Amino acid sequence: MNKKIIITGILFIGIFTISRAQSEEVKPRIIVTSDGEIDDECSMVRFLLYANEWDIEGIITSSSQYHWHGHRWAGDDWIDPFLNAYEKIHPNLILHDKAYPSADYLKSINFLGNVEDEGEMESITPGSQHIVKVLLDETDNNPIWLQAWGGTNTIARALKSIEEEHPDKMEQVAKKIRFYFIWEQDNTYQKYILPHWGKYNIPTIISDQFMAVAYFWDKIMPKDKLKFFNSEWMTTNILENHGPLCSLYEAVKSTDDKEGFSAGDPKTKGSFRSEGDSPAFFHMIPTGLRSLESPGYGGWGGRYVNVRNNTWLDPVPEPNYSYPEGRWFTQTAWGRSYMRNTYPENQTLMEQYFKPITRWADALQNDFAARADWCIESYDNANHPPVVKLNSKLDITSTPGATIELDAKHSYDPDGNALTFSWWNYSEAGSYTGTINLSPTNTSKLSLQVPADAKSGDTIHIVCEVNDNGSPKLTRYQRVIITVQ
Repeated sequence: MNKKIIITGILFIGIFTISRAQSEEVKPRIIVTSDGEIDDECSMVRFLLYANEWDIEGIITSSSQYHWHGHRWAGDDWIDPFLNAYEKIHPNLILHDKAYPSADYLKSINFLGNVEDEGEMESITPGSQHIVKVLLDETDNNPIWLQAWGGTNTIARALKSIEEEHPDKMEQVAKKIRFYFIWEQDNTYQKYILPHWGKYNIPTIISDQFMAVAYFWDKIMPKDKLKFFNSEWMTTNILENHGPLCSLYEAVKSTDDKEGFSAGDPKTKGSFRSEGDSPAFFHMIPTGLRSLESPGYGGWGGRYVNVRNNTWLDPVPEPNYSYPEGRWFTQTAWGRSYMRNTYPENQTLMEQYFKPITRWADALQNDFAARADWCIESYDNANHPPVVKLNSKLDITSTPGATIELDAKHSYDPDGNALTFSWWNYSEAGSYTGTINLSPTNTSKLSLQVPADAKSGDTIHIVCEVNDNGSPKLTRYQRVIITVQ
């Protein structure tokens, strides 16, 4: 029987215990730890251009298996030029959003963490002490994302200090923490954090998909998206004539690049180099994809599967794949192992693995280009993302065979640009595996019929994708989750 459904007001609570209301109304809190590698420096440029989107509560220099004092070290003060450049463009950035924090504030939360050696976590450092201070602050109990762009050792030292000095606070602190790690770049997560804090099931994402925008991007990106990373695009949109911060962005210089990496068009200057750490904050850019509610939803920072307890790793496309116990890093993670041992065989399998990030590559890069324009242009001369508004709840309870009608006609563009609409089923994120007919898919209105064979508990994720016709073209979304009863 085909009938119109009643849209309920049920609010979905994600597995990460971040509700839709929280993810929409409260800015994500972030503490970044970074080892200062060249790709961290590139990521830092983009991170600062999005500083208005989050409550940044710490920028901490740490070490990793690749970088520590005396070993390929960027310097204890590597971030200073980036914050100084940000200070110069801040007056222009606030023309686009007054929420950009001041450079003085960012400098006040910039600390040196545990950097003496790979995995060193015995020393109490200014960086670890600052993390302790933020975690123990009971005036704000909203979730806080601890990002490890390098090793987890400074985070581990902070947690050890809390365990030693405030053991009665451990459970309360753990409830606030969310982890997003770019690999496990030292052994402190396995050696200390899991044994001592694992009982609290701290939500944890450990990413290998980041390689899609790391040093091997030119082997991973679909051919139709490579143009957004080559020298011509990067030089025009980011590197030149976009102010002092973007000028610090380290692109590939030539085939003789000092780091030994080539990418995209290696015979010319300016190709994208690497931003292997950026997915940690891509995950938190408010695009409308609701990725903060669950790592399984997917968004600009990738899509993940619940492997054990509250640990989320990359979905591996091999049937009957067994995730290794212990560290998920360069020696064990599927994507890195594939690139080292198997590439270029079975390109389809590789493309499937990295698709959770590569599918957004053009939108990501265009958004980056718009932010670069914000560094130098007035509001009227720059582009800003569209705002997607639906006429319904974003969480719908339905029955098999019911018809659902959605309308995004109240979406708008702050610059007055024309909008185009695209509706699609994010099949990987939902649990229903059959075919769903959407009609039409290119207007503000959508009609769909819940499949008759859908079972109770099945979920269907419908994405409304909206593009403006500004320059660069910008994209935002709204996701509707249909749960079959």
